Amino acid sequence: MDRTSVIGLLIGLLAIGGGQILEGGHLGSLLQPTAMLIVIGGTLGAVMLQSPYIAFVRGLRMARWIWYPPLVNYPQMIQQVSRWSQVSRREGLLALDAMVSELKDEFTRKGLQLLVDGAEPERLREVLEVEIDTFEQEMKMSARIWEAAGGYSPTIGILGAVMGLIQVMENLSDPSKLGAGIAVAFVATIYGVGLANLVYLPIANKLKTHISRLIVQREMIVDGLVGIANGDNPRIIESRLRGYVPG
Repeated sequence: MDRTSVIGLLIGLLAIGGGQILEGGHLGSLLQPTAMLIVIGGTLGAVMLQSPYIAFVRGLRMARWIWYPPLVNYPQMIQQVSRWSQVSRREGLLALDAMVSELKDEFTRKGLQLLVDGAEPERLREVLEVEIDTFEQEMKMSARIWEAAGGYSPTIGILGAVMGLIQVMENLSDPSKLGAGIAVAFVATIYGVGLANLVYLPIANKLKTHISRLIVQREMIVDGLVGIANGDNPRIIESRLRGYVPG
């Protein structure tokens, strides 16, 4: 589990709740079901309206990456590519054919199969880079649903505030109903701005970070496979791949 995400979210919520208490308020005053319905429901509807179904569903599923990031093991991958290069150098490319079925990742399996089939280095790079570009576009499109939610949420919050003020104006003659309308008005704005800056936008940025890591991993695989196709020394291939790994 990504503890940074958990701790960050808790700190944000505690800061807001603690500030409310220090100001002499009550946490219960921040709990307004009507305001929550307006902001969350309105934001959800706006995001669904702008997003293709597949991208929307994938984006929701990707939210689990906030707690459980996709596994990216650079050292293990470098070791694997280095082993392929050594086997290829000793026994030839066809010796790698037995290793293709052992791979679980479809992209890596396809790249190694192309290498075994004797694809030219430039053609191999071209085919795999097209797949990388497509993968990147699909993943970023899905991550953008959270970025879009961060853009719509404050505006929907203002909409909720206006609706609350309308209720206040309609009930000026009945003071008993004024409090609820004013509460919805102000709390809706808090929900809109708070969710955007504490939840939606941070999720979008974290997903982009994980997507970048996955892209780097695929680029390393392509670089390694092209190096093997070119007959580069295994040590040179390994050294070049280590240059991708951040310090």
